[in-house]
Amino acid sequence: MSEQSTPRLGQFVKVLRGRDAGKLAVIIGIEESRYVNIADGDKRKFDQPKRKNLLHLEVLPEISHEVVRSLQESGRVTNSKLRYVLTKFAEESAAADVEQKGE
Repeated sequence: MSEQSTPRLGQFVKVLRGRDAGKLAVIIGIEESRYVNIADGDKRKFDQPKRKNLLHLEVLPEISHEVVRSLQESGRVTNSKLRYVLTKFAEESAAADVEQKGE
């Protein structure tokens, strides 16, 4: 994680360490300066998020405004919405990678 960016609610992260290494998730809570709660709507549900050290995550610059809006309005977000935004983000990232490679 770069030092200049502080994690924000709704921000996408890639897990670097642990059982979920390589998977994408969304920050749904910020505890202390070093820890965040993440969920993916599938294995890690909103009601039982994973507490992760920021050193074990790659914080991506993109933020899901749908998740942020839902958290602000009701204080929670549905697991289906988490799955939807993660799938959409993964597809957009894959398309951007293909375009960069010139294929």
